[in-house]
Amino acid sequence: MNKHIKDLMSFLDNSPTSIQAVQQIETRLLAKGFTRLDENESWHVKTGGKYYINRDDAAVVAFQIGSLSPMDGFHLAGAHLDSPCLKIKPESEKRHGNFSQVGVEVYGSPIIATWFDRSLGLAGRAVWREKGSKKAGKTQISPVNIARPAAIIPNAALHINRKVNDGFEYNKQNHLQAIIGDCETPADGSILKNLVAGELRIDAEQIVSMELFVYETTKAELNGSDASLLVSARQDDQTMSHAILSALLGVSKPNKTAIAVWYDHEEIGSMTRQGAFSTFLSGIMERLMMALGLDREQQLIALRNSYLVSGDMAHAFLPAFAQNYDTDYAPRINQGIVIKSNINHKYATTLASKQRFIEVCEKAGVSWQEFLTRSDVPCGSTIGPIAEALNGVMTIDIGSPMWAMHSIRETSGVHDHISLIKVLIEYYKQ
Repeated sequence: MNKHIKDLMSFLDNSPTSIQAVQQIETRLLAKGFTRLDENESWHVKTGGKYYINRDDAAVVAFQIGSLSPMDGFHLAGAHLDSPCLKIKPESEKRHGNFSQVGVEVYGSPIIATWFDRSLGLAGRAVWREKGSKKAGKTQISPVNIARPAAIIPNAALHINRKVNDGFEYNKQNHLQAIIGDCETPADGSILKNLVAGELRIDAEQIVSMELFVYETTKAELNGSDASLLVSARQDDQTMSHAILSALLGVSKPNKTAIAVWYDHEEIGSMTRQGAFSTFLSGIMERLMMALGLDREQQLIALRNSYLVSGDMAHAFLPAFAQNYDTDYAPRINQGIVIKSNINHKYATTLASKQRFIEVCEKAGVSWQEFLTRSDVPCGSTIGPIAEALNGVMTIDIGSPMWAMHSIRETSGVHDHISLIKVLIEYYKQ
């Protein structure tokens, strides 16, 4: 198995939420000699140095200082770590006969039907209070990952719900109830708290609050007679995030400073302090340019000379739903990287930014395809137009083609991911 595909599968399996995805990114950055910078302290950077910033354990910016003058610009690439999913309402735990269940909130726009009858783990983070030491009473925030089947959202049988195959619409409040136990209710009355406490090796009474999501526990797997398809949860957009990370770590001594940004909250509009609508990237860019000695005019020149690759998965042609595509712009899995365009600028691609990226593809020997939606169908959007507008940097939107975007299980191409890393390495090293 290709090393990048093996590592991607591990990354997907161990990143059930953006919290764990940041842990994965940070572990790989530190192993490659990156130094963490604190947003609350002054920065001192040097040519050839490798640094990163972790905001709230939910978003990251990392960079390698290039050998060229910073006024020559920066090579940036960005993606998002969050995926459509279901968030648990911790205080909704109720006992019904001999089992307990909790309600959920719907995060983003998942294909809801795919979440039923799946073995679900629990992941996120929890606030808990110290006891029995000098730190007694102080609170900590810890990541949580119960990586085993701990919950399930069952369907009603066909005999009970005769309309289930006739376009039935699930009610998010009533039907999305996750069963988490068939056992005696603990003394504190919360199976959920006891599950989390057991994972953190603390007492349930120490838990103050929790931010938990359910996720499918089935691992990433290769599919197809030639194992050329990758099937996994959260490929939108952790597959693109992994490609950018792999490329950044695969480049040494870049000419222009190479920057990667991994945002949170793209699936709900990006308007948070760790989302693309925040000052996260622009603020770090400004501080970096100041640390490199640029005055304000020089900073604006540097931004003018910069380029951003916005990476988000793309829709691949699916023959069973051929009527939903513009067949002139319907990318195929394992046929190359997708360049995404939209006249209403839902994607950031322009004629100039596209040509520049095509030249990189040609230099790397990588194929590319184009995607446009049908003229009578609106398209989604990405971090690209937001980051472009906030930072004033020429931007292109690209992605790997995939099926079933926003399903609990999504399918992409092995060869596309390898090609994507190859072209991003070529881009970063220039």
